[in-house]
Amino acid sequence: MTDSWDTIADWYAEFLRAGSALNDFNRDVLLDHLPDALSGHHVLDLGCGEGLITRAVAARGASAMGIDPSPRLIEHARDAGTAGPGTVAYTVDDGCVLDTVADDSVGWVTAGLSLNHVPELDAALAAVRRVLTARGSLVFSIPHPCFEAPYATWTQVTDGAVRRVVGHYLAEGFWRSDNPQAVRRAGNQHRTLSTYLTALLRHGFVLEAVTEPAPTIQVAVQQPQRAGLPPFLVIRAHRA
Repeated sequence: MTDSWDTIADWYAEFLRAGSALNDFNRDVLLDHLPDALSGHHVLDLGCGEGLITRAVAARGASAMGIDPSPRLIEHARDAGTAGPGTVAYTVDDGCVLDTVADDSVGWVTAGLSLNHVPELDAALAAVRRVLTARGSLVFSIPHPCFEAPYATWTQVTDGAVRRVVGHYLAEGFWRSDNPQAVRRAGNQHRTLSTYLTALLRHGFVLEAVTEPAPTIQVAVQQPQRAGLPPFLVIRAHRA
C-alpha cells in the first residue's frame, strides 16, 4: 500500500506527542517570527497536521484556524484540544484553494513544513494572498532544500564524522522516501530555494526575513549528525 498522510496520521500524531525535538524546533523557530502576544489576531495555519503550531498560536491569544487536507490528521488535532487563551477551529481544506477561508480575513498565515507538500506552489501562494488582509504576513518553514533534496543521505568520513551527501538538488518535483519510519514516505515536493523566493515575489509578497536556524542542543542530542546543518529554512513575507 502506498502511504499517504491519512495512512500515517496515527503514527505521526503519536510520534510528535512522544517528543520530537526536530518538530518542536520547527515550531519554535517559526513562532520567533510572530508577535509574542496575538490577542485580537486571526491566524490561519495552513497544513496544520495534528495542530502543533495551531495550538501554539492560540496559546499566544490568537483566534486560530487550522486547515489540512487529511481528515484523519484533523481528527487528531481536534482531539488534542486548545491551549488557550485564544481559540482554535479545524477544517478539512486544500491549501491550494482555501475554500473555507474568506477573502481578506486573516492577518497571519503560518505554514510549518507544509508548503513543501502542496502540489501547486503558485496556487497555494495565490490562495494565501487572497485570504490575507492588507499587509498581512505569511510565515513558513520548509525542510532546507539545499540539504533535504531527493534521496540525500548521510555518510561517515575518515575522521569518523557524519556528513550530508546531496546529489539531486536541481531535481524538482514529487518524491517519496523509502524509509518506513520517515515522514516523507507520504511524499514531498522538492523545490529549490530560488523557486520559493521568486514565487513569493511573483505573487506580490515583500520579503521581510529569511533565516537558517542552527539546531538546538535537543535536536543534536536526538540526531547528532544534524548538529552542523540548518534543518529548516524559515521565511517571512507580507502581502504588498
